[in-house]
Amino acid sequence: MKHMEEYPDEELIDMYRAGNEQAIEYIFERYKYIVRKKAKAMFLAGGDSDDLIQEGMIGLYKAVRDYDKQKDASFMTFAGMCINRQILNAVTASNRKKNTPLNTYVSFDEPVNPEDDSQVKLVDVLKSDKEQNPERLFIDQENAESLEDKLYSVLSDFEKNVLELYMSGKDYIAIAQMLDKPPKSIDNAIQRIRNKVDKITNL
Repeated sequence: MKHMEEYPDEELIDMYRAGNEQAIEYIFERYKYIVRKKAKAMFLAGGDSDDLIQEGMIGLYKAVRDYDKQKDASFMTFAGMCINRQILNAVTASNRKKNTPLNTYVSFDEPVNPEDDSQVKLVDVLKSDKEQNPERLFIDQENAESLEDKLYSVLSDFEKNVLELYMSGKDYIAIAQMLDKPPKSIDNAIQRIRNKVDKITNL
């Protein structure tokens, strides 16, 4: 049986899409130096290199998610484009000194899984487990947009990154690997996000 380092990127992506989580973890390791190199080449106003490395790893994850070997060039080229775009978006948003979330973050009123007929919303997932009243959980689009603005105004950059990856379906271990943080830090971030949602919705 081949070791992970013997597989080309495209095969690793196929393996990951078939359910092999180790494949994407190896891709993260293989490309981490590229992410760090690109992050060091840019400056995030009011932030530090760790912020840009996190953004770059999110860009790498999106490259794995979206890569189509029938349409795109080599994965290395495609990944470089995705990493650059994610980092540039972060730098641009920071330089404009906006407090709104980056345009790559999920909308607060979008279904967690568009293919799920239940149409469970992000706010439903983030609400405390003890909050089960359907009427309490229902938020119309206008209120959802207001809640999204309020939430992102109190989230740290790290919490925003965790939130996006969490809502994309990644588990704590995968998020920790992507952001180069211990799983406990991810768990703590999710708990902080939930607490902030509770405070905002109970105002």
